[in-house]
Amino acid sequence: MYDQIREDSFYMVLYGAAAMLSLVACCYLLFRRANAIAPDVTSPVRLRRWTAACFASMFLSHVWYMPTFYLSSSEDILLSNIVGAMLDFMTLIPLAIVVLLVMLQDRRRPLWPVFMVMAPMAIGFAVCGVSRSVALLPILYVYYLLLAIGIIIYMVRATRQYGRWLRDNYADLEHKEVWQSFVIVAIILLVFFFYAVESQAPVNKYVTQLNNMILVSLLLWRVETLSDLNLDQRIQSLDQAACLPDSSEEQELPQTIHDNISPLLQQHCIDTRLYLQHDLTLIELAKAIGSNRTYLSQYFSNHGTTYNDYINDLRINHFITLYREAATARQSIIAQQLALDSGYRSYITFSRAFKQRMGQSVTSWMRELAQ
Repeated sequence: MYDQIREDSFYMVLYGAAAMLSLVACCYLLFRRANAIAPDVTSPVRLRRWTAACFASMFLSHVWYMPTFYLSSSEDILLSNIVGAMLDFMTLIPLAIVVLLVMLQDRRRPLWPVFMVMAPMAIGFAVCGVSRSVALLPILYVYYLLLAIGIIIYMVRATRQYGRWLRDNYADLEHKEVWQSFVIVAIILLVFFFYAVESQAPVNKYVTQLNNMILVSLLLWRVETLSDLNLDQRIQSLDQAACLPDSSEEQELPQTIHDNISPLLQQHCIDTRLYLQHDLTLIELAKAIGSNRTYLSQYFSNHGTTYNDYINDLRINHFITLYREAATARQSIIAQQLALDSGYRSYITFSRAFKQRMGQSVTSWMRELAQ
């Protein structure tokens, strides 16, 4: 098979292109501070560095598999593949998982367990290399399969938790959500691991290189378009420390404070139309009404809603008011402009929130109102 690969100039060009794309993406994230894809977004520095490390490991993975193409002995080829797999499980695979964890900005999760659970795979391949035997490979494949399932389950739960945290603290979720990327990245990683570990057919080699290039492009796009929320978390921590005693237990919202929050929201948020402010956070709203984020968050929780839903309700009501006023005055109505005037940066975000609140699309609602 490797004789055919060496003679396949198109594959060798594709292999080199995938390697160079990883290297260029790594250098871009390390040395360019401003975003080229989303200039108005400040991406997390920590995420950029870990992703750059992941891209560097992708480039190196191509480097340490290259000797395999030029070996003639089957034993040497086997040893080269085993060494490459060992290095992948020491660098590329754990770094890819670390990047996914660092995308979740609700808290700093420990990263060392990722490298610990990958260590048996690296050790297993090292034993195979020393013994020049593949007897352990079936056991390693089973371990990897169970490990991959466990990681996917954990990532799904962590991503859902991150989504709830966003809705509890942010009015605008643009450039903050990550679940779509996790779904795509998880599929690509599974395909990559399947072809890299399970099959050596030449056609699968093409798929692996194309998969590498898609993965690099997707991760680069995600890093560039994800907002840095670490500053908000530091402010949140200071706000909690200043307003509440240090306690690990969730405190119950006093009834007197609960009763006061509603008129304060009416006075400082609804009457002043503060909800129209872009990127209004829970912390900023809490300061505006003279409270703190913990009390305000508990207030929304007691009412069976989230901060994001509360702001969306106010904005959608504002949109409905603007639309009816324009319709009554027989003015030209542009839904996209009314959505922007109602506090939304994106019409897509508005239409999604409108359908969730009203149970129908904006177009259907306007059509019914016109009848």
